[in-house]
Amino acid sequence: MTKRQGSPPTRLHRRLGHADLSGVGEIRAALRDFLRTRRRPEETEVAELLLSELVTNALIHTRSGAVVTVTSLPARLRVEVRDFVTGQEPAPYVPNADDGTHGRGLLLVQSLADSWGVTAQVLGKVVWFELNAGRP
Repeated sequence: MTKRQGSPPTRLHRRLGHADLSGVGEIRAALRDFLRTRRRPEETEVAELLLSELVTNALIHTRSGAVVTVTSLPARLRVEVRDFVTGQEPAPYVPNADDGTHGRGLLLVQSLADSWGVTAQVLGKVVWFELNAGRP
């Protein structure tokens, strides 16, 4: 079930500490609860996967914590993960076979999101993605 056209956006907002990798599971659960009546289960699963990739990247690569903001609009879902380290611009790359499971997060975001990007802030950056409502 999605909200009616013209409904105001609703938001989920959470802060995670820099060493709080257990927070990845917690923010996934919070997102799942938040989206339960707003999106189809398939959309929620994609959003959970992509959110966990961005949060994990922020916590591991910046060591500064992260702020997650999720905005649900009738036509789209926007997820933002903000960190507080300037000058580290994330970019997807194709890992080699020796990388194991590392290095694929932004490739997943690039492949599964309808749009995504990085927005520089005075302190840090926001990595975001959007999913359109009614995705197949």
